[in-house]
Amino acid sequence: MKKDRKLFQNGMLLVFLCLMMLFVSACSTQSNTEQSPANGTEGKKEGGTLTVVRLSDATKLDPHFITDIPSANIIYQKVYETLVEPDKDMNIQPSLATEWNVIDDTTWEFKLKEGISFHDGTPFNSEAVKATFDRLLDPNTGSPQREKFAMINEVKVIDEYTVQLLLEYPYAPLLSILASNEGSIISPKALAENPEKLTEHPVGTGPFVFEAWKTGQEVSLKKNENYWGKQPKIDRVVFKVVPEDATRLAMIETGEAHINDQVPVTEIERIESSDSMGLFRAEGLAVEYIGFNTKKKPLDDVKVRKAISHAVEREAIIKGVYNNVGTLANAAMSPKVFGHSENVKPYDYDLNEAKKLLKDAGYEDGLQLKLLTSDRKERINMAEVIQSQLKGIGVEVDIQVMEYGAYIDTIDKSEHDLFIGGWGNATGDGDYNQYNLFHTASQGPPGNHFYYSNPEVDKMIEAARRETDEAKRKELYEQVMQMELEDAVYIPIRNYEHMAAHSKNVSGFWLNAANYLMIDDAVIE
Repeated sequence: MKKDRKLFQNGMLLVFLCLMMLFVSACSTQSNTEQSPANGTEGKKEGGTLTVVRLSDATKLDPHFITDIPSANIIYQKVYETLVEPDKDMNIQPSLATEWNVIDDTTWEFKLKEGISFHDGTPFNSEAVKATFDRLLDPNTGSPQREKFAMINEVKVIDEYTVQLLLEYPYAPLLSILASNEGSIISPKALAENPEKLTEHPVGTGPFVFEAWKTGQEVSLKKNENYWGKQPKIDRVVFKVVPEDATRLAMIETGEAHINDQVPVTEIERIESSDSMGLFRAEGLAVEYIGFNTKKKPLDDVKVRKAISHAVEREAIIKGVYNNVGTLANAAMSPKVFGHSENVKPYDYDLNEAKKLLKDAGYEDGLQLKLLTSDRKERINMAEVIQSQLKGIGVEVDIQVMEYGAYIDTIDKSEHDLFIGGWGNATGDGDYNQYNLFHTASQGPPGNHFYYSNPEVDKMIEAARRETDEAKRKELYEQVMQMELEDAVYIPIRNYEHMAAHSKNVSGFWLNAANYLMIDDAVIE
């Protein structure tokens, strides 16, 4: 009996000692976690609301009608998803489609993921894919994105989770366009019941569900609790409109906001020297340029356009306005885009030639033009530099500054002379630049705000999108880009570098090459 009691006491003592060791170990672990919050994900908790401050409000939230990256940024791969998606290196990966096969040059077959629902409960399947593209391709819809998918003749349902795209002609970059915002798959229920409402209330399959849009103030999204894939680490994201550059940065610095994805280049040193802010930088696919409305007098005269092209000192703009953020562009296609060529040359800076061309065009005594720009600080500064430079050849420039939505509306309606523009390639393929910016069919909202039309250029752009040999495609793009520059349709200025200022208590987000803010893995400390 004593022996049993002693064994019992020793056993209890052993249990007690084990418990004490576990307790001490737990205390020690907790203490270490609190002391090293920056190591990996330690000290960071999931949840919370991510606040993104931006210069302008969205123009609309329907992917079939959005024509600007800032608006698309709110919904792309957040509310809406695509059949395929680009990774960080812009390589195409499966998304709503698990695989695809090129059955022949004009037949592409996609196998779809099963068990996915739209935010309104409608099942995702082949019929949903067909409904989305049928609406986009219907001329009565009036989508400015229709021409981007004009090669699709028919969307054919094979079975519930197999769909085929039947093309009118071979189209090499099909996957890249399907991976763009324009390829977003929309709820067929929303399309059938109230398609007009999609402009202000998007319904997709993505990791975030649309919550509210307070016009001129903010757009908010909340985590999709029923998301089929990996759940986001934050509960909500709010895209808040804060027009003043200084206020946006102050909000990041004080922690009132987390990310500012439209950073003035003049503030780089301040951000980099700050204890509370960080700076994310990424090479972009976008280009910036001075565009001519080639339909309006006197800019319908190529001599006038050439004169102005010779009078703009582009290097001075990169250095003086952009603080050497980004690189000097030689064409309306970034070096990161397939089809770019260094052999393409814009007009050189030559004031004497500029004056001679103006004289030949009948404007020896000068002329007056309006220059339209959105209200980004750098663009306004660029406009002022251009105004000063063109004064040297007798061209008086009246600068028009507009809020972004009004700016888009004005160039969509051809109510401008000169304009400062940018084109954010969303696919990494040259067709996205060439067809949308320069083809006659793309005049207006699709992107050709130069209102340029050249039948020979149209033919070459069409040939390049049908060509499956990469070397031949590159050769076609090189030739057509040189023709556009010789026609003085625009003056190339800058290849973008995308930047985002962020509070140091947020991590896990990134900007892709198209300047989309990716927040699935964003974590707030």
